[in-house]
Amino acid sequence: MITALIFAGGTGQRMNSRAKPKQFLEMHGKPIIIYTLECFEYHEEIDEIVVVCLKSWINELKGLLHRYEITKVKKIVPGGETGHDSIYNGLNSMKETSKSDDIVLIHDGVRPLITEELISENIRAVKEFGNAITVEPARESIVQSVDGKHIQSVPNRDYMYVAKAPQSFCYGEVINAYEKAQKDGYKTIDTAHLYSLYRLPMHMIMSTKNNMKITDSADYYMFRALFEATENQQIFGI
Repeated sequence: MITALIFAGGTGQRMNSRAKPKQFLEMHGKPIIIYTLECFEYHEEIDEIVVVCLKSWINELKGLLHRYEITKVKKIVPGGETGHDSIYNGLNSMKETSKSDDIVLIHDGVRPLITEELISENIRAVKEFGNAITVEPARESIVQSVDGKHIQSVPNRDYMYVAKAPQSFCYGEVINAYEKAQKDGYKTIDTAHLYSLYRLPMHMIMSTKNNMKITDSADYYMFRALFEATENQQIFGI
């Protein structure tokens, strides 16, 4: 069983959108979350999708799934207070149907430019190495500061990467890591961060281009420009 766990529980405070969470904002009449879900819906290796959603927007999401004929979504789970909690809620909901060696791809609902190629590479890497963390090389210097005022170090950029998504794992190992974090009181930024806390080995795969996360208004306009450029290339060959 290969499951895509899509977490879309954020409220979009940085988007300056009071009416809708960012994952429900529309581009050309279609919500961002649907663009993301379609990438997994149409991938032949994905067996099912679990979505973690803001509780107050679950009915809206159900209507969108029907409207856009998204059939692989088998569960919609209420989100938690943090992204960490939302991922845990989603993983926990899969206990009765998932086996230890099943594969789960954890992905942001507001990262809609994922490709079929990248999904396939995540699945291949988990089968070969046990997990897959999608990354891209750092394009600018990374500085470390403890107090936000002074720079403690500037690591060699040649060794620096940015963690993106999907982040993919064998179900048994990743649910065990989150259950341990619950006992230890950890709240992590993402699953790669959690694995690093417990010193679990991770395998990197390179991201495809434009695998951006829509966090603020500038990201939304960048997404629209990239999407339209891709459409024009397909239509006009430019």
